[in-house]
Amino acid sequence: MILKQRVWKIVISKIKEKISIIGPGAIITASFIGPGTVTTATRAGAGFGFALLWAVVFSIFATIVLQEMVARIGIVTKQGLGENIRDLFDNVILKFAAVWIVMIAVCVGCAAYISGDLLGTSLGVSYLTDIPENFVAPVIGLIILAIGLSGSYKIIEKIMIVLIAIMSVTFLTTMIVSASDIGAILQGAFIPGIPNGSIVMIIALIGTTVVPYNFFIHASTVSEKWNSTDGLKASRTDTILTITIGGIITAAILITAGALIEGREVTNVVELAAPLEPLMGAFAPLFISIGLFAAGLSSAIASPMGAAVTVSSFMGWKGGFDNTKYKIVFGSVISLGIITSAIGFEPLEVLLFAQALNGLILPIIAIIIMVVINRKNFMGRHVNPLWLNIIGWAVAAVVSFLGIYSLVDAVGTFL
Repeated sequence: MILKQRVWKIVISKIKEKISIIGPGAIITASFIGPGTVTTATRAGAGFGFALLWAVVFSIFATIVLQEMVARIGIVTKQGLGENIRDLFDNVILKFAAVWIVMIAVCVGCAAYISGDLLGTSLGVSYLTDIPENFVAPVIGLIILAIGLSGSYKIIEKIMIVLIAIMSVTFLTTMIVSASDIGAILQGAFIPGIPNGSIVMIIALIGTTVVPYNFFIHASTVSEKWNSTDGLKASRTDTILTITIGGIITAAILITAGALIEGREVTNVVELAAPLEPLMGAFAPLFISIGLFAAGLSSAIASPMGAAVTVSSFMGWKGGFDNTKYKIVFGSVISLGIITSAIGFEPLEVLLFAQALNGLILPIIAIIIMVVINRKNFMGRHVNPLWLNIIGWAVAAVVSFLGIYSLVDAVGTFL
């Protein structure tokens, strides 16, 4: 009996130790699982069944590779990604161009998508209560504004961890009760295929996971949790564990849609509620709404945070989340979202412009990450080994292609 108690204490102690590691990676995971990812995964499952699961697997692999590097950059250099980009260039013109192009692109993207994030968050509440989305969204925006102005990294970290837990429970439950063809799921996950008409969906699945402003958030937030290179191992564990969980959540949404509504034209995840009712009864709408709310809220917190962290990093503002200038940027972006979501203003031209800018900076940032991580005067002995460079450059090449495709697509829509 005493031996069993000691074993349990050791097990519980190990679990607590692993949980205590979770932090910045959870913010990144909660950030990319937003209304865009949820909707894209739902449409991918509905349109192509389980055939595009491999794209989710690749996107998570690519995200882990790049985010681990930027986290390492943040811990080793004790600077954000913006500061490292600024220090990378000696030429004044190149430095000016890199800083302002990337900073403006990230901020415009965050500002353009914040209205959609808030409306996506409110969709779950509106579905259950019949309260109009443009009434719910501003209230959620005010709550996020209060969270951001609190100036506490710990509060945001804990909120994001809770939201990941909620999404895990809800979407994994819906997957378990709906999925039955394990063979087809495994085939879709590990045997790449490109069904007719699926290329845009593949790019969307990867593009909603590899998010430019998450690089800046991660490089800056790791220093809030670890202040020396002793934290590199813990940071790597945090990154791999939490982003993998994010991939499982995305895959669960796609699998649920593939099992229940394959062949249907859908616009968002709420449409999964009705097919789930024979399996889950009255709990189906509740599960879907809670999952959508959690996904939207996490992304809506991350958008203004991404803009604030990026500007702070490039401008060299110290103090992190407690800096007044940081709070002004955060407050400005979320205030814009509150106003635009209240009036339903989400102009296509602004969204396309943001898409074009993100398509432009994704290749730039991916290449810069690979350059910085291999600079010994920046990273010392923590530069990439050869095998990781091969993987990293391959991933950078793929995301660069995606970024360029997104840029061409946005420009083509304008013309």
